[in-house]
Amino acid sequence: MAERTAVIASRVGLHARPAAIFAEAAGELDLEVTIAREGEPADEALDASSILSLMGLGAEHGTTVVLRAEGEGADAALEQLVGILETDHDAE
Repeated sequence: MAERTAVIASRVGLHARPAAIFAEAAGELDLEVTIAREGEPADEALDASSILSLMGLGAEHGTTVVLRAEGEGADAALEQLVGILETDHDAE
């Protein structure tokens, strides 16, 4: 299983617009991707393609999260998703 950490860069955290951008990208993948706050057990990770799950995560600016996926292309997919999380979409 591939795993990456990312620090939430958007000033409002993983809410509304940043969550929608991330969930759409995760949903377009042929992989199941999960997200959790750093330090939480892997079995409590949430579906990364669900906007409601992302907003319920409570990830604010500067929060470190862990992304996990398994399957062909998981490493590249997670790198793409980390890039989305580490971009301040509120500054655009």
